Amino acid sequence: QVQLVESGGGSVQAGGSLRLSCAASGYKSNFHCMGWFRQAPGKGREDVARIYHTGTAYYAGSVKGRFTISRGNALDTVYLQMDSIKPEDSAMYYCASSDIACFEVKDIEYWGQGTQVTVST
Repeated sequence: QVQLVESGGGSVQAGGSLRLSCAASGYKSNFHCMGWFRQAPGKGREDVARIYHTGTAYYAGSVKGRFTISRGNALDTVYLQMDSIKPEDSAMYYCASSDIACFEVKDIEYWGQGTQVTVST
């Protein structure tokens, strides 16, 4: 059994910052790839950022330059530093991990339960 537990969501004003964390635990905790998806009401799940175990990272165009993804030294934790937050960043944010690929929704092996980010103007 593997668990991904997110924390750090909440309410923030536009232009502010939040830092999301996700910790993996269980029989396996260091994955080839970890990352974040988000889903706003009425929309599909969107890839936000992902990072290989090597540290190579990829970002969605909508967050590039504002969000930074990183992993802990033990590779069992992934962080998402969100700066210059916009109202359109409001969504439920899900942590994800995979040893299959780095990654589309179909490649995800484990999901977190989600943490809500709400941005006010």
